[in-house]
Amino acid sequence: MSQRSGRRVLSARIAILALAGMFSAALQAQQKSPEVAASDDPDAAETATSKVPLEEIRRLVMIYNAVREAYVDPVQDKRLMQAAVRGLLQDLDPHSAYLDKPAAEDFEEDTRGSYAGIGVELQTLPDRTLKVIAPIDGTPAARAGIQSGDIIIAIDGKPVEPDAQGDSPLRGAPGSTVRLTIKRQGRPKPFDVSLQRETIRIASVRSRLLEPEYGYVRVAAFQADTGEDFARSLDTLKKAGPLRGLVLDLRSNPGGLLTAAVQIADELLERGKIVSTRGRIRLSDAEFSATAGDRLNGAPVVVLVDAGSASASEVLAGALRDNRRARVVGSRTFGKGSVQTLLPLENGDSVKLTTARYYTPNGTSIQARGIQPDVVLRAEKSADLSSGLVSEATLPRHLRSEGDVIEGALAGEVLEGEAPIAAALAELKRMRVGAP
Repeated sequence: MSQRSGRRVLSARIAILALAGMFSAALQAQQKSPEVAASDDPDAAETATSKVPLEEIRRLVMIYNAVREAYVDPVQDKRLMQAAVRGLLQDLDPHSAYLDKPAAEDFEEDTRGSYAGIGVELQTLPDRTLKVIAPIDGTPAARAGIQSGDIIIAIDGKPVEPDAQGDSPLRGAPGSTVRLTIKRQGRPKPFDVSLQRETIRIASVRSRLLEPEYGYVRVAAFQADTGEDFARSLDTLKKAGPLRGLVLDLRSNPGGLLTAAVQIADELLERGKIVSTRGRIRLSDAEFSATAGDRLNGAPVVVLVDAGSASASEVLAGALRDNRRARVVGSRTFGKGSVQTLLPLENGDSVKLTTARYYTPNGTSIQARGIQPDVVLRAEKSADLSSGLVSEATLPRHLRSEGDVIEGALAGEVLEGEAPIAAALAELKRMRVGAP
């Protein structure tokens, strides 16, 4: 990793950690000093919620007591309170959630790139089924043919547990087997898939030469070391000779650490804004910009995306295109343009709360609209738009998009195989010779 990138990523990480800390401090201050809500200080008002609505709290207590006393089976107080807290967050948007200590540890573990499971990014739906955002390259889920948009309706023959969080129900001891019942668009009936859990050590970056002087880098997820691995991959490719162009493959990349996406953009940009975030309070507002130095020295770049490219993948694609550094080829992306801040609690649990929206350098929100490619590709296996249901805009209670856009109407497809890579290489060569 270059020294400039190391400094920039360290600063970004510090900024994000500070953001989470400030959010926690603001929440704790409000709990200890509710009178701050009535303060004349506009900064204090920004970080403070209104006074606790006592009538609503009384209603919650009445319902709590009714369930506790009259439900057909006894319910433990702890279970009732956990359900109340989860419901408070789940009714906000699909990405806000209460994470108990084990789930919070799983969430942090994912960013380190090693855990025991099947290797899939999931979204919990209101009916407690699990929607696949994307399988991760080289994992049991990918080898078994799990696809973006699949719905997991049962695990080992049993419906998904009501308190399931993320992919925690699919984790377990390496070598153990799990049977998934899956509902897939275009298949008339659900079907079962058996997978063997293993220790998932995700190699988030792979690279090769497509042809002499034309490089290919696949980024499967954004983890703590992804930016550094990307820079190393470029240096390795350049050892064979100067690169005349690069295909950056972000297909079915579900996202991950924003800092890793920002670092990769920084490696390819000489200058310019990378991404900004804006939320309801001042603590949510941030901006990341490139530092001097382009590791490819201006050689053209094509970014390959599809309907499974989400979050940080969309940030990276938008940053490179808005700065006229790359062309985007593939299918419309997933459209997850919201920022989640992990707020640790004193008991070891955490709140994953949506606090802001992402904006590309041109000020465009990604949320519920995604990135529309410059060159659109179609899936080989489909002649219709049935797979277009794979998008943020189809999730219940998703944050609305901004501007004049019909949500979900132009959702993309999942693009598999080598054909999209060949199309991206062809576009790269056209860019090289200046063809329209």
